[in-house]
Amino acid sequence: MLELRLVQGSLLKKVMEALKDLVTDANFDCSATGFSLQAMDSSHVALVALLLRSEGFEHYRCDRNLSMGMNLNNMSKMLKCAGNDDIITIKADDGSDTVTFMFESPTQDKIADFEMKLMDIDSEHLGIPEAEYHAIVRMPSSEFARICKDLSSIGDTVVISVTKEGVKFSTRGDIGTANIVCRQNSTVDKPEEATVIEMNEPVSLTFALRLQRWVMLGSTWLLR
Repeated sequence: MLELRLVQGSLLKKVMEALKDLVTDANFDCSATGFSLQAMDSSHVALVALLLRSEGFEHYRCDRNLSMGMNLNNMSKMLKCAGNDDIITIKADDGSDTVTFMFESPTQDKIADFEMKLMDIDSEHLGIPEAEYHAIVRMPSSEFARICKDLSSIGDTVVISVTKEGVKFSTRGDIGTANIVCRQNSTVDKPEEATVIEMNEPVSLTFALRLQRWVMLGSTWLLR
């Protein structure tokens, strides 16, 4: 028996909305430690590793380890039916080929449930080795997402360069070039709005802008 109750339902909605652009089908693994997913995009360029820890749920019951294959587009469609303030509960019985999503309004005056068929997905769990990074950048995720969105209207790739002066985003396309520089700023009133750079040595790497859609979820990224 699996039963997970997440008070911050909007968190799961945002996660799925971002992941569905990278991964189509994936196995969600449930264990005593949490609700997790590991998958690669179709071009095998990006690896997604997600873990929602058990202590982050208001109620977490997982009687035995369980793997549920889901289509992320279909899952995202169902989650869109939940309000941003709704409480989301995920339920599945042992041996069942379906999973149930229940959405409850904060005032309990509206309850909806959706049932989705599970899939048989062959996947290999990949080990993610520990790595030493030349630079670690922390910045508001909304700002990172906006920069990538703006640059995607100019070019297809972005060069991210980290120096002591700041982090620079550059792109080049048929219509011209664009450069955006964010300088370190850790003196803002709200820590989550700060841009903090930890650098051992300068780094300059190129990324496809279409793979930057997920950045709205996180505000820390590492370069080596």
